[in-house]
Amino acid sequence: MVNFDPNVRSMLPNIQSPTPNAESTGAAKPGFLNAVEAAGKYVSRVNDLQEASDASIQDLLTGKNNDITAVVSAVAKADVSFKVLVGVRNKLIEAYKQTMNMPL
Repeated sequence: MVNFDPNVRSMLPNIQSPTPNAESTGAAKPGFLNAVEAAGKYVSRVNDLQEASDASIQDLLTGKNNDITAVVSAVAKADVSFKVLVGVRNKLIEAYKQTMNMPL
């Protein structure tokens, strides 16, 4: 089903803070590790959207799928999610540079 919701949050993966499980010692992970884990999940989700987009294009070209609306939607989702990922990366790099330029 095609989702035409213009809300960008609908394209982002539903990443929640991990809860301690039975294997852990009861202490939650530090905040940085949660952020790294969430970033890894988002990069994986963006990769999945890119692969789904490529597969839908291949299906359209080989004649397996004739629904061009679904193909355009998959490509648009992949494009928007990649642009958001690049924007977040750029903000992180900018924050790193500002941190490195702070006087001691």
